[in-house]
This record gives sequence, structure tokens and C-alpha cells, in this order.
Amino acid sequence: MDYFLCVIGMVMFIEGVPYFAFPDRMKKFIRQVLEMPEHSLRKFGFVLMFLGLCIVYIGRK
Repeated sequence: MDYFLCVIGMVMFIEGVPYFAFPDRMKKFIRQVLEMPEHSLRKFGFVLMFLGLCIVYIGRK
């Protein structure tokens, strides 16, 4: 459980850096994401999930 909380904390830290460092660019990026078609977002999300699982699998060896 400690490892899981550490990983969640690191993800939150990494996700927060762009919002802290580049708030104006993040607003523009979010507007662009809102304009993207849903099927593109689903494909992007699937690729990210797959890559994340691959990284976890490689890291567990």
C-alpha cells in the first residue's frame, strides 16, 4: 500500500507541473482537447493505457 501511495503521489506531482509552470499554455491545450472528436480521444486514451500497462509489466520483471 505504501508503494501504491508513493506512485499516486508521483503521478499527481508530474501531472501538476505543467499547470504550475505553464498555466496559459495548459488553458490553450485544454481548449484544443475539448474540440477533438471523441474517437480520437478514445484512441489516445487506449494507447496511453496500453503503454502504461507495458511499462508496469516491464518494471515488475
